[in-house]
Amino acid sequence: MHAGIFLDRDGVINEVLTHRVKFVNRPEDFYLLEGVGEAVKSFNDAGYKVFVVTNQGGIGLGFMDESALADIHAKMDAELKKFSASIDDVAFCPHKPKAGCDCRKPKPKMILDLAKKHEVDLEKSYMIGDREPDIEAGKQAGMKTILVGEREDKQKVEADMCFSNLLSAAARVAGEDVTFANQYKDS
Repeated sequence: MHAGIFLDRDGVINEVLTHRVKFVNRPEDFYLLEGVGEAVKSFNDAGYKVFVVTNQGGIGLGFMDESALADIHAKMDAELKKFSASIDDVAFCPHKPKAGCDCRKPKPKMILDLAKKHEVDLEKSYMIGDREPDIEAGKQAGMKTILVGEREDKQKVEADMCFSNLLSAAARVAGEDVTFANQYKDS
């Protein structure tokens, strides 16, 4: 079994709702947040499997299609590669926000499916997000949860830990859990 880091995408890995971009519907809308490359690299170096679990209602709403999303994720991979960082797998929910599907966070299906596919021990893993649905999905999956970002409503979300950004979270998680992650690295 492996230890895993499950990351929300928008607002954790890339900019969203900023002066440059409101939504990421095209590769040219994708801007890696500061410190994310280094953070993902530290998770990689600590032996964690790293995953992205992202609600992408823009597909269901017709703002983009799955091939455009694949192009966005290819750009994400290329940007992370500049830091020698990598994502092991990506899961996304393409459905409209109110579709009632099983895969949209706060439901944990994307996490559970990736954990089964990649033999991840969820009790020793983390869900890192910037919103309540991310944290709720992690809790329902039986994981530790980390809220990142500078949102004003942060106090309303009950995560296990809170950090201003992914790099700060990585310094804490990778620093504390290197021994555990490395013991599972080759299993």
